[in-house]
Amino acid sequence: MKLCISHTTEYSYREPVMDSVNEIRLTPFTNEQQSCYQHAISVEPNASLFSYDDYFGNRVHAFSVNKPHRKLTIRTQMTMVTKEAVMPEAGQNGMPPEREWEMLATDNAINRFAEYLLPTEYTGITPEVAAFAELPLLGDRSEEAHGVHSWLAYVAGRIHREFVYDPEATDVTTIAGEMLRRRRGVCQDFAHLMIAACRSRGVPARYVSGYHFVGDLQGGSADFEQASHAWVEAYVPGTGWCGFDPTNNALVGERYVKLGHGRDYKDIVPVKGVYRGTSEAELVVKVDVKKVEE
Repeated sequence: MKLCISHTTEYSYREPVMDSVNEIRLTPFTNEQQSCYQHAISVEPNASLFSYDDYFGNRVHAFSVNKPHRKLTIRTQMTMVTKEAVMPEAGQNGMPPEREWEMLATDNAINRFAEYLLPTEYTGITPEVAAFAELPLLGDRSEEAHGVHSWLAYVAGRIHREFVYDPEATDVTTIAGEMLRRRRGVCQDFAHLMIAACRSRGVPARYVSGYHFVGDLQGGSADFEQASHAWVEAYVPGTGWCGFDPTNNALVGERYVKLGHGRDYKDIVPVKGVYRGTSEAELVVKVDVKKVEE
């Protein structure tokens, strides 16, 4: 699938501000599932961009606007070609299910994936989160009777079934345990809960930010609000990192464009920075994802 994506972030300040220092994580990955054919970033007021890769391999662009300004606008535009997800078959990686779980429990795996196994501020493993990860099990059998991939698909499906998508229920600071009690939230909350559940069972999991194309699922209408999306990548022995979207109960495939990953939301905030001046500001974010007919 070929997708054209535009993303505009605009800050409007009540009074002029200055010495604005920012970093943005809005550059897509190129990997086995997606290819970036074109990508552009513009900033108003005009500023020079400095780029580098952070600890997790995400491309970061940093810039400063020192002169007084009352508006800061960041625009990105990209053209992506994506591929459909491939559902691994049981035993395809040559390992019985119990061997997959045994591999995740080895010192080598724990050391290799340490940052994706430890709890964070957003993904704390409370008794409630641990209980959610344990029960109910898959039918009348333990998860060890199933491959890691099928267990992950089960967890994503359970979150989708048992929790209500409600943009008014949580905010950007909500942690997994709090959302678990409220039983409602948004994609960020669903991703954090799945990550916490995975880590409580010893499955390395990371938070992913990006875009989800749903335009052709809205009855052909272009008049609907789009936004950035969040999902989960978890490590499956013998297969590698696999994407799961608990918000939509879907494998991550051609409708998804990945921007970055980290331990939780805090590692990959799309735009963040500091400035001198008034705290009274308005933020407007607009995202447009369109399918390009080839």
